[in-house]
Amino acid sequence: MAIDQSASVRDQVREFVKDLASAKGVASFTDEEPLIDSGIIDSLSIFRVVSFVEDTFRIRVSDEEITNENLQSVETIERLVLQKQRK
Repeated sequence: MAIDQSASVRDQVREFVKDLASAKGVASFTDEEPLIDSGIIDSLSIFRVVSFVEDTFRIRVSDEEITNENLQSVETIERLVLQKQRK
């Protein structure tokens, strides 16, 4: 069950990030690609990502958790969501 949930979280995060990427003219990226460093998300997009994650997965992301490490890639965003859901 956790594997399906994990895939679902990753797929939903990837789809959201894909919309942000296409708006910036980025056609493709990997789940491990650094989103901030590659310009897919910027300071404004970070808050859109956090809002999406909170609304979609019904979790609360604290200000202290809004870090480059947690929002580095699709993979790290998924990890943050799964960690928050377990609490």
